[in-house]
Amino acid sequence: MNIVVTIPAYNEEKTIGKLIENIHKVMKANRYNYKILVVDDCSKDKTAQVAKKAKAIVYSHPKNYGLADTFRTEIAKSLELNPNIIVHIDADFQYLPEEMPKLIEEVKKGNDLVLGSRFKGKIEEMPLIKRLGNIAFSKVVSQISRMKISDAQTGFRAFTRKVAEKIKIKSNHTYTQEQIIRAVRQKFRIKEVPIYFAKRNGNSRLISNPFEYAAKAFINLVRVYRDFEPLKFFGIVGGFILSIGFILGLWLVYFQLYGGGAFRHIGLMMLDVLVITIGLQLVIFGFIADMLKED
Repeated sequence: MNIVVTIPAYNEEKTIGKLIENIHKVMKANRYNYKILVVDDCSKDKTAQVAKKAKAIVYSHPKNYGLADTFRTEIAKSLELNPNIIVHIDADFQYLPEEMPKLIEEVKKGNDLVLGSRFKGKIEEMPLIKRLGNIAFSKVVSQISRMKISDAQTGFRAFTRKVAEKIKIKSNHTYTQEQIIRAVRQKFRIKEVPIYFAKRNGNSRLISNPFEYAAKAFINLVRVYRDFEPLKFFGIVGGFILSIGFILGLWLVYFQLYGGGAFRHIGLMMLDVLVITIGLQLVIFGFIADMLKED
């Protein structure tokens, strides 16, 4: 059974070498047939050189594409190595290579996507804003997928070749959640296992500005709903706008009957027609998008 361990990396020269070394030790101790693939997202430091020195296969982006494109590259390059199982682990050493066998063995038992759950295990340290964001994302993913997921944001997961081939990641912002939602909808078997989440050495690039992180997290939550529950998303927005239009319309009818004539407020009448039209269009768009959405 061939296993490919994939590591997305951006400016991780301080941790990538030790991480790869530990992965080698764990995989050899368990007698796995494996390869380690590092996708370097155009790091400004010596991440790629350190990874190559540690005997990993390294693919470097010509420019910085971001996490979602890096994950897509991981999948594409992993499949070229003919794996049965792909293990994804972040480069910052907050996930422990020693726990990889737990995920791998669950895949070997028949699960298609195995998630390392920080919230079912032990979290050494996680900033409050990030903890709240992770909980919110997991609630949304659980609601959309109709399956209880405790850690939809985890960067520690293992999955089969079939999952890698069948699930096409299209989002540029919410790929961790997208893989889970699409896996559920395509009837893949999903399981969570508890893991240890270590304290990060150095400052996190993700939450250097807590307010910016919170804003981006909120926007991404909205995107998840928009992409996977378009009828609900556009229906709620359109319904709210329609309600405003109907309330305004009732006021105009009342004013026409008892207040001297609504036609004295022709501008307000035109605004009401516009509001109702927009609301109806959003609801109709929600129905169309729901019919066209893909699993």
